[in-house]
Amino acid sequence: MAGRINDDDVKAVRDAVPIDAVVSEYLQLRSAGGGNLKGLCPFHDEKSPSFQVSPSKGLFHCFGCQEGGDTIAFVMKIDHLSFSETIERLAAQAGITLRYEEGGYNPAGQRGERTRLVEAHKIAAQFYAEQLSGAEAETGRKFLAERGFDQAAAEHFGVGYSPAGWDHLTRYLRGKGFTDKELLLSGLSQDGRRGPIDRFRGRLMWPIRDISGEVVGFGARKLRDDDNGPKYLNTPETAIYKKSQVLYGVDLAKKDIAKASRAVVVEGYTDVMACHLAGVTTAIATCGTAFGGDHIKILRRLLMDNGSARVIFTFDGDAAGQKAALRAFEDDQKFAAETYIAIAPDNMDPCELRLAKGDEAVQDLVEPRTPLFEFAIRQIVSRYDLETPAGRGAALDEAAPIVARIKNGASQHEVAVQLAGILGILDTQFVVKRVSQVARWARDRGGRGPAGPPADARPGAPSYGTPAPAAPSGPALNLRNPVYSTERELLKLALQRPELVSPAFDAYGADEFTAPPYAMVRQCIDDAGGAEQGVSDPREYLARVLDAVPDDSVRKLVTELAVEVFRGRTIDELYAGHHLVQVRVRAVDRRIQDIASTLTRLASSGDPERYAAVQNDLWVLQQYGQALRTRGADAL
Repeated sequence: MAGRINDDDVKAVRDAVPIDAVVSEYLQLRSAGGGNLKGLCPFHDEKSPSFQVSPSKGLFHCFGCQEGGDTIAFVMKIDHLSFSETIERLAAQAGITLRYEEGGYNPAGQRGERTRLVEAHKIAAQFYAEQLSGAEAETGRKFLAERGFDQAAAEHFGVGYSPAGWDHLTRYLRGKGFTDKELLLSGLSQDGRRGPIDRFRGRLMWPIRDISGEVVGFGARKLRDDDNGPKYLNTPETAIYKKSQVLYGVDLAKKDIAKASRAVVVEGYTDVMACHLAGVTTAIATCGTAFGGDHIKILRRLLMDNGSARVIFTFDGDAAGQKAALRAFEDDQKFAAETYIAIAPDNMDPCELRLAKGDEAVQDLVEPRTPLFEFAIRQIVSRYDLETPAGRGAALDEAAPIVARIKNGASQHEVAVQLAGILGILDTQFVVKRVSQVARWARDRGGRGPAGPPADARPGAPSYGTPAPAAPSGPALNLRNPVYSTERELLKLALQRPELVSPAFDAYGADEFTAPPYAMVRQCIDDAGGAEQGVSDPREYLARVLDAVPDDSVRKLVTELAVEVFRGRTIDELYAGHHLVQVRVRAVDRRIQDIASTLTRLASSGDPERYAAVQNDLWVLQQYGQALRTRGADAL
């Protein structure tokens, strides 16, 4: 049975690892005001940042999809880890030794599956790197040298060599305590006639790291003529390696991509190496698959979709490269960044270009020149005979939807004019109107992309867009209704600035909050020991509140309230006192209405004693309400 991680160690890990440092490994963060940071949410697609991080509170919350929590919750969700796996990873980063209450000192058998697979890959990467200096790896070193990569370059990128024998790595990892099951699950070994054998044998090895820098797979290049396998062999799909969700070099490039708002997409491992060594440190590559939607999500989080962001694709000028460029353009509109294409002279890739013409030639190659949509248009129209009216018309029919996909209206008009010139159509306005018509049809179809007109399309026909998507699930009430705004602000104060509202807030009952979700948050604060607990240790207090939540919907609301910016400009005792008074005044007024209703019923009941007692209660409440209105927080 796996041991339970000591609670004090969990708290130590939570306190030791800043949430903004962890989140910044996955997306670009910018100031959101009030000490908070913002970025594009990694958990849902969005074009404007609604994801906020509060470093002082150690919490994150997305106001779009309602995901929220602390550092541990973020890592668990984004990397699909269990609680224990997350604590183990963060503890390793912080240099904290964990204690396991039931199983002794951190035995291998207590580690989560993902943690074990990552460990196996880390050890394998070290093993392969050590083998590169051996006699058997001479062909590998020669391969690198012929492409301009010395020992320092190999070490920088972690390049290694897999011995040609059947089970060198398998036996090595067994000696490190890994089971055959773990080796097969990792993809480092595969079934042989007499048990597991190495998957990679006699090949040059590139470790593939995820955005956080952990080795999750390998790319292996064939070196020997008697190797009947493919030229490049990648790790198979595993629990930690999904080729559609990793970008080679992103761990090295991510900071420069975010800083420069620019990414260069190349086609291979050696191209990434060549670009980085030439000074183009924003280069990344896919791993044995086409550039797709999940890759775009990774880059968008780093680029943060600001208006000046640029993505430059470098493809070979051959037919395969052109096909890859057109495939990339199909997803172009998922970027807010401008996309460009760079094709080297003589169809050279960046690695070949660096060898032939030096670093400056690589730097010059990736300077944005040809927009990707322009390249795509020219590739499309080149298939038609533009010398004939029929050819020009057919080319326009295929190219118009491409131009219609351009987001910016002014740019769309400009490119439509260019398209008319490319096609040789003298009536420029005809082409512009055609593109506008296609764009309008696309909007009428609910943004599902350009297409031909609907069968019943006719001039002047009304257009009906698709219904707006349903709002994210959450509390049933509209909690941003002005009726609840004061209650919301008071709960934000209790979570974010407890020193301003305690101890008065802790005397408030849950029934003083009219929105049931707000009442539940108030109860969670009470269960956590009250707002006064947050004065001395804010992070531990918030952790206790989150531990007290009954379900995910309340958890999301707590994190939302804990990071949301206050409505006021000056957050001080006066601001806090105003909201304390307003919530209490409304609660008193509701109670007065209830008692007045009771008095009306008692007037005809014939119970004068009961009537007098209730009437006295009403008078006391009315006096209290008046005191709150005249004296404010002093009357609380």
